[in-house]
Amino acid sequence: MLIIDVHLDLAMNAMEWNRDLRLTLEEIREREKGLTDKPDRGHSVVSFPEMRRGQIGLCVATQIARYVQPGSPLAGWHSPEQAWAQTQAQLAWYRAMEEAGELISIRSRPDLEKQVALWQTSGEEKAIGYILSLEGADSLVTIRHLERAYADGLRAVGPAHYGPGVYAQGTNAAGGLGQRGRELLGEMDRLGMILDVTHLCDESFWEALKIFRGPVWASHSNCRALVPHHRQLSDEQIKALIERGAIIGAVFDAWMMVPNWMCGETTPAEVGLKMEHILAHIDHICQLAGNAQHVGIGSDLDGAFGFEQMPQDVTRISDLQQIAELLRRHGFSEDQAGAVMHGNFLECLRRAMPK
Repeated sequence: MLIIDVHLDLAMNAMEWNRDLRLTLEEIREREKGLTDKPDRGHSVVSFPEMRRGQIGLCVATQIARYVQPGSPLAGWHSPEQAWAQTQAQLAWYRAMEEAGELISIRSRPDLEKQVALWQTSGEEKAIGYILSLEGADSLVTIRHLERAYADGLRAVGPAHYGPGVYAQGTNAAGGLGQRGRELLGEMDRLGMILDVTHLCDESFWEALKIFRGPVWASHSNCRALVPHHRQLSDEQIKALIERGAIIGAVFDAWMMVPNWMCGETTPAEVGLKMEHILAHIDHICQLAGNAQHVGIGSDLDGAFGFEQMPQDVTRISDLQQIAELLRRHGFSEDQAGAVMHGNFLECLRRAMPK
């Protein structure tokens, strides 16, 4: 079954983790033996061959570069201009992968329909479609940079990531958008872009929904009712997103799947973490919606963590294909399983992408 994964940090893995995603997982892991500069070295699960094996023919792929002010404990770039330059290096990598035949940029509804049709045919050596998203808007030096990014294929923006941001407040921060954030949302509306509310703190979340008029999604978020933390979506937020016709992408980072996970300490085996745990989050959203039309997959796999912080039965991204059978076993119909695997985000994209 076709999978649309709406959150993969492909360029970050290529440019900051120095992974050649054209290689097999075994080759990527072998090259990382002995490296300790990143906590997930040797534990990666994403590569182009594995995406193809798992029928992940379309994804939302990110650019990400945080600007941090002096004294911030967060990792990041020391000026917005440096952050912008990093996103442009990531863009250059995406272009290089297009030239190599590995990826294809999806910028419009015709592009989208052509890619879906391609992956409904047989054969394994097909280019993987990607829709460009910006995770955290700090790298936009000015509002005018957004139009430049749109011309380069950017179609979705999450205004904040972790901590305080230039345009909004993110995870572990507090506060509203401010004037620059309101201007950003106005420009996104004008260009017809998608607002990704993932990572917005509660105050920024509610202000953004009030101001923004265009399409909305939460690319990689789970349920606060099941894992109490402000990084997750509260029931009130989920209901508001459902009213807007938004889709929520279930995320496979262990600490967002089960409560009381201690990053760097807890292991998947200790808590018996399996892929089945994500079904509780999927079902919770479905119960609030009264249907299966507002949830999909936003795995965030290899999002600065590896299989040491994933369900035990996820050792490669192609394992996501198991979700369809898990859904069926839990009472989802074939149509509902297909909606979660790809259909809901596909319909969202059909509505949101330019004609």
